[in-house]
Amino acid sequence: MAPATFDLAHKRVFVAGHRGLVGSALVRRLASEGVELQTVSRGEVDLSDQAAVFAWFARAKPQVVFLAAAKVGGIVANNTLRAEFIYDNIAIATNVIHAAHVNGVEKLMFLGSSCIYPKLAAQPLREDAMLTGPLEPTNEPYAIAKIAGIKMVEAYRSQYGADFINVMPTNLYGPGDNYHPEYSHVVAALIRRFHEAKLADAPEVIVWGTGKPRREFLYVDDMADACVHLMKTYSEPGLVNIGTGEDISIADFAAMVATAVGYEGRIRFDPSRPDGTPRKLLDVGRLTSLGWSATTSLQDGIRGAYRAYLAETSLQLV
Repeated sequence: MAPATFDLAHKRVFVAGHRGLVGSALVRRLASEGVELQTVSRGEVDLSDQAAVFAWFARAKPQVVFLAAAKVGGIVANNTLRAEFIYDNIAIATNVIHAAHVNGVEKLMFLGSSCIYPKLAAQPLREDAMLTGPLEPTNEPYAIAKIAGIKMVEAYRSQYGADFINVMPTNLYGPGDNYHPEYSHVVAALIRRFHEAKLADAPEVIVWGTGKPRREFLYVDDMADACVHLMKTYSEPGLVNIGTGEDISIADFAAMVATAVGYEGRIRFDPSRPDGTPRKLLDVGRLTSLGWSATTSLQDGIRGAYRAYLAETSLQLV
């Protein structure tokens, strides 16, 4: 029996974190859904400020919430800004989820992160692997904050019957990414590094770590499409992984990025930098059974991400 469809059309839909990588992709995807889109900048409402969030929800009365707002970053950011990552992310989740409940939001989606799974969990990572072992130490504060949000969604669903659901995206990349030289995720960091090396005619590019860890990468517009699909069709307690079901070594991935950027120098790895989790591949069987699969190939996605980088940083190919 096909699941009942939750109709988004004509509803007030709040995308929390609309200027980020995930939120901006959701905004693009929702443009074709006939929704009344609601967004708010941090300058208007700091989502870690409980009073401000409660006041905004009482005024705006959103009917649907995509909770994509979070303080995010790569390995260095996670390991350096540990207090900020746990405090800000727990505060955001607590404030938005409770405000959604108090103000009668019809449906809420909380976006977690694959770092919620144990560092050495069996691969591919199944949804029931959460809380079965120790976390990766470098991003433990962020992971704990995300686990708290997941459990809060489950609790409100259990106690109040709220139609709140959890999804778990894999490593994301694409338009709207953060290209900070120290705090960016691996895809954005490599795009920037290879592009700058090409412009400088540098003989080599140093990539952090050994290159051996394996990662799964999902183009962010595919992720947004999956989220809209699940918002419409999924209403169960269990979380749903969102990914491609395929992974690649960082070494092979770096070579792929270099090719897309047009960098022809050497790639050297720096084993003094942390590798993070040895492997992170999501089991996407549940998502596939719900009728969704990714459509953007890794090669096409990287090319698209590089075009977005050039546009977003006002740079031109040379």
